[in-house]
Amino acid sequence: MTLGGLAELEHVLGADDLLALAERFEQGRISSRDAIRMIAAGLRGGGHDFDEDAVAKMKADGGVAGAIDIVARLLTATFDVRPGDAA
Repeated sequence: MTLGGLAELEHVLGADDLLALAERFEQGRISSRDAIRMIAAGLRGGGHDFDEDAVAKMKADGGVAGAIDIVARLLTATFDVRPGDAA
């Protein structure tokens, strides 16, 4: 995820900084809306023009589990953490 995507997530999730954002995700509590926002930010960071509404309508291989896998991969690539990992 790009710094711009992270800044966007900080804003929409009300996190004060990157550490607060990482801590939020380490707790393993990610809502469906969080997942949509993260996937959209990741896609935009990769050069694709998708807004949250478009991402919300997408289907992932494996259904919800597949979408959560995408989020986990984004988190791992960005913070080297997985939801639920202890700090």
